[in-house]
Amino acid sequence: MILRLFSLLVGVYAIGFILFAVSLGRPAPEDEVADAAVVLTGGSGRIEQGIERLEQQRVDKLLIAGADPLVTQADLVEVTGGREGLFDCCITIGSESVDTRTNAEEAKAWIEANDIDEIALVTSDWHMRRAAFEFRAALGEEVVIIEDAVPTEPSLLILFSEYNKYVLRRIGIWAGL
Repeated sequence: MILRLFSLLVGVYAIGFILFAVSLGRPAPEDEVADAAVVLTGGSGRIEQGIERLEQQRVDKLLIAGADPLVTQADLVEVTGGREGLFDCCITIGSESVDTRTNAEEAKAWIEANDIDEIALVTSDWHMRRAAFEFRAALGEEVVIIEDAVPTEPSLLILFSEYNKYVLRRIGIWAGL
């Protein structure tokens, strides 16, 4: 009986991983607009995609959440091709968060301070499911979240690691941790 239950759990876990791996996040449709975008640092193309959404006027404001405290606005202006005007008017650099859960908390404070009702969440395709889960847990139903994933080619190791983090975090929230 125990062996059958264990086999069932392993089978459910394996099927879950396969579904996770073949249904990664996708970029938001071109006609999607939001009040603001929240970009989670930590992967290539994320900040660039967030700034692109701002330039396309698909969002009015942008929070770059989880930036290293040593990164300055001048550093990001240089890296993003000299878009200083956008940083002056519309981009906030947040450096209070260190992981996906605290990204959501940092974003929540910024969203409340800026009276935002709808965000585009920008992160890597393999990270989107867990990031959206954390943001929905932090923001509740008050804020609409549009998933706007950056396409990547993740390795099997990245997918496996991210799937485990996602499963463990869901269990943690379910258990009240």
